[in-house]
Amino acid sequence: MLMSFCGALHVCFVTPSFPIETANQFVIQLRPELQDALVGVIDHYGWNKFVYMYSSDSGLSVLQKVLDTAAERNWLVTSVNVETMTEASFLKVFQDLDKRKEGQIIIDCETERLTGILKKIVEQGKNAKSYHYILANLGFLDIDLTDLRKGGANITGFQLVNNSEPAVSRVVQQWMEFDNKDSKVPKSGLKNLRRQRIDISRRGNAGECLANPPAPWGQGIDIQRALQQVRIDGLTGHIQFNEKGRRTNYTVSVMELAPSGPKKVGYWNEDEKYVTTASLVRGSNETGVLQNRTYIVTTILESPYVMLKKNHEQLAGNDKYEGYIVELAAEIAKHVGYQYKLKVVSDGKYGARDPETKMWNGMVGELVYGKADVAVAPLTITLVREEVIDFSKPFMSLGISIMIKKPTKSKPGVFSFLDPLAYEIWMCIVFAYIGVSVVLFLVSRFSPYEWHAEDYEEAGEPQSPNQASASNGAMQQGQTPTQQNTNQQSPEQTNEFGIFNSLWFSLGAFMQQGCDISPRSLSGRIVGGVWWFFTLIIISSYTANLAAFLTVERMVSPIESAEDLAKQTEIAYGTLDAGSTKEFFRRSKIAVFEKMWSYMKAADPSVFVKTTDEGVMRVRKSKGKYAYLLESTMNEYIEQRKPCDTMKVGGNLDSKGYGIATPKGSALRNPVNLAVLKLNEQGLLDKLKNKWWYDKGECGSGGGDSKDKTSALSLSNVAGVFYILIGGLGLAMLVALVEFCYKSRTESQRMKQSINDAMRCSTLTRMSGNGSGGENGRILAHDFPKTVQTLPCMSHTASMGLGASGM
Repeated sequence: MLMSFCGALHVCFVTPSFPIETANQFVIQLRPELQDALVGVIDHYGWNKFVYMYSSDSGLSVLQKVLDTAAERNWLVTSVNVETMTEASFLKVFQDLDKRKEGQIIIDCETERLTGILKKIVEQGKNAKSYHYILANLGFLDIDLTDLRKGGANITGFQLVNNSEPAVSRVVQQWMEFDNKDSKVPKSGLKNLRRQRIDISRRGNAGECLANPPAPWGQGIDIQRALQQVRIDGLTGHIQFNEKGRRTNYTVSVMELAPSGPKKVGYWNEDEKYVTTASLVRGSNETGVLQNRTYIVTTILESPYVMLKKNHEQLAGNDKYEGYIVELAAEIAKHVGYQYKLKVVSDGKYGARDPETKMWNGMVGELVYGKADVAVAPLTITLVREEVIDFSKPFMSLGISIMIKKPTKSKPGVFSFLDPLAYEIWMCIVFAYIGVSVVLFLVSRFSPYEWHAEDYEEAGEPQSPNQASASNGAMQQGQTPTQQNTNQQSPEQTNEFGIFNSLWFSLGAFMQQGCDISPRSLSGRIVGGVWWFFTLIIISSYTANLAAFLTVERMVSPIESAEDLAKQTEIAYGTLDAGSTKEFFRRSKIAVFEKMWSYMKAADPSVFVKTTDEGVMRVRKSKGKYAYLLESTMNEYIEQRKPCDTMKVGGNLDSKGYGIATPKGSALRNPVNLAVLKLNEQGLLDKLKNKWWYDKGECGSGGGDSKDKTSALSLSNVAGVFYILIGGLGLAMLVALVEFCYKSRTESQRMKQSINDAMRCSTLTRMSGNGSGGENGRILAHDFPKTVQTLPCMSHTASMGLGASGM
């Protein structure tokens, strides 16, 4: 009503009340509008579902602006009028929020009414960390938030007056002492009137308030224009009005309730919109505040990161756990300087967003909804998670890898001693052996130096030239002319390198053994020399590789890379049902990974597992028909665990890292980040990994990662050599038997005996040892002419006949 009178009488109405929509140009509104600043903060936090609590006397104009924006951006806004809200309806609103797992609320009320609402919130226990309140009020520092802060709720608000300014403090003190009624705005307006030389004291058209109709004041329009031209810096910042009498070019501070009290986290103005300054405000002083409370550290039971001790039932608190993450969390807390309590995530998941409900689960959900302060766990840094939480620098680098059941080791074959040289080389050696033997035979035939004369005594032994001449002279004195003519014949020319001797010489040289004969000619020695050099190199190379081939047991893996998995369907493969690995394949645009994702999501039965332990157990029981895709660090750890039957194959499919997560805007982010960097520079992170991965390994220093494992020789490694030995001995016996039968048959024909008698006589002769053993195994006959030599088994008649003819 007052504004209506002022408009009708052209009297300026200067008000500090909540701004309202009006066409009255004589209304000068000192309080800035909050709608645009509120929408900017909602955008900054990414809210798309929230409750708007308002009072009808002040919040309708702001609500209208919020609803108009919600219609444009598809926000879901639930509006509640606090003036008509009872205790039951108040409780029902928060029960509905709990069911939907939503805790985002805007309260737009006068300070007096706002205080009562906050008291109800504390009484109902709705000041937990899962709630976030935005107080649509320009006096955030004037509200008592002590009780609300105890529950850990997130509270954001706006502040128009900067109490830290000396001018503000001075004016407030003067206001309390003198109760000054002056105002700078009317004073500035009167100065403008004086500069414009407007005489407001003239009575020409003074106007009558009780006239019917009322007569407007003639100088009212001049005063209105003068007030709109005000440009000053007051307690609420820069004061300036637009043509409608509303504040413009002002700045509103955005505040948050930190553990130490209200903190400025940003500001809003018409030009820059919302600007965050959290990094400028939160400094080293925050560390001291962190020591005043116990923080909830969410984690997940996963070996070797977090494990229950064997006697955990007798322990309490953080002492129940052990592992890499447990020690890392303790080091982080020591460097940052805060107390903490480990809390295992209730659903046992890392954190993924449900595509239908858009709700986060796992450790990420506990951070988003305020159930935990920090997540220290093997939590992969991803884009979708970074949008809702903050990560530190990575404390461990890794990638997605493939786990399969370790294939059975293939022991060396019976003839594995042939493996050091390829099949083609063995064939070339055989051909070289035959070729050298043939060339040596031909060279010996053509070279005159390989031929030599040999003369034998009665027993067949060669004689020297002097011995031969003396013997011939003696024999000529007592012999018949026929005998002398025979003895005067020239000696027999012999060549030791026949084809069989040539083969024997080449084989002896190749086997690094000696031989009774050697080449005498230069050409023969050249052949022998190059063959010896050839065998030296071949034997040395063969010996160098032989030990490795005999002592190494090899494992033949059916899968070596992701490409091998993608191009086959016999071996199934899958990932953790809720985690970054599954998300990687779902979002990947690489052809191989797209093909793998298409297979995994269509596989029946499902190839996804709920926990890593379930995936590992599936690999072990699948008999090589299931491969599990997981982070390389976990893959390497499980490889070191008994029964040592899994192995990592191929390289990593991607590169990423584990980070420590905190809620958006948390005071812990910077101190934790610095602590991680410091631990990395000190080498403590590497020491922790070596301690829990390898020092406590159960599969030996080599681990299961080695495909080839050296061990002592067993009989199976050299069985082929024994087979060849046995076969050679058997073959020698068989050949000896054939020779014996052949010789017996020849003797039986010559002696006109039955073959059985000839074989019996030959056997008795050889077994009785008659005759003396000569060099090289020769049997030397007794010292009388060959013509009168008889076998012991010959008949007396045959002996006499032979003797007569010989004589």
